[in-house]
Amino acid sequence: MKRWGFLYAPKGFVRWMRRDSTVAWLFLAPSAIGFSLFYLLPFLMTVKASLMTNVSGGRFVGLANYEAVLDSASFQKAAYNSFYFSSVSVPLMLVLSLVLALLLHRQIYLRKWMRLMYVLPLVVPVASIIMIWQVVFDWNGLLNRVMSWFDVNRVDWMKSEAARYVVIVLYVWKNIGYNVILFLAGLQQIPKDYYETAQIEGAGRLRQFFGITLVYLTATTFFVVIMSIINSFKVFRETYLLAGDYPHDSIYMLQHYMNNMFGALDLQKLTAAACLMFCGIMVIVLLLFGLERRYRQFME
Repeated sequence: MKRWGFLYAPKGFVRWMRRDSTVAWLFLAPSAIGFSLFYLLPFLMTVKASLMTNVSGGRFVGLANYEAVLDSASFQKAAYNSFYFSSVSVPLMLVLSLVLALLLHRQIYLRKWMRLMYVLPLVVPVASIIMIWQVVFDWNGLLNRVMSWFDVNRVDWMKSEAARYVVIVLYVWKNIGYNVILFLAGLQQIPKDYYETAQIEGAGRLRQFFGITLVYLTATTFFVVIMSIINSFKVFRETYLLAGDYPHDSIYMLQHYMNNMFGALDLQKLTAAACLMFCGIMVIVLLLFGLERRYRQFME
């Protein structure tokens, strides 16, 4: 027996408590409990509800709710718009954030102020940002006024196909600062000796970029892509505040569909659509994990 203050504990228990893995699990326990209560358990309840005729007291109907959702033209339109938005905005933001990080990593004029400028959209409330964008893209807004000076016809930005590109620009502008910070952190971890050695051996800037920078930014790039994809499915606040419940068809996203199902109290279609979106994101993430693993094996 070993004494701990006023308590006595078996020696085996003491040895178990001293293990690194035990200490790690004890520290993770509060987060694991919170994750289980507020994320995992509600998700399992959502999956269960998607297989029933009613949230409470319903009968099991299998995949009938999923078939009804997949046959819905509104869901098909929302799914197409969401995946189109992600496939365009994520690569665009990845390239722009990497270019900006490379510029800010060098000794350029007003570098500190530029870093602050890219971080500001992260801390500004979404409602304030939307007010600014409404002033710019309204029918009588700033952009149309400037266009009228050059005899260019006005564009109804939020009630035409242009709304899709307005939301893409808004998403990139608001989230690019986070990616720039991540890339800057990754660039600062690359030893400068590698670049000096490459210069001595006659490697140009392009060869250094592909042979050193991109290689050592593999883990950071993978994390940035994952987070960008997840954030691209979370643009409901922006599009809802810009265009309301039923926006133009080009920006009718999966979140709009689920929000409208909630308003109609059609919880079966809501839960089924949520599970389908989760499965779609998981498939994309797993594919990216596979590509990242193959890339590491190729580089080794």
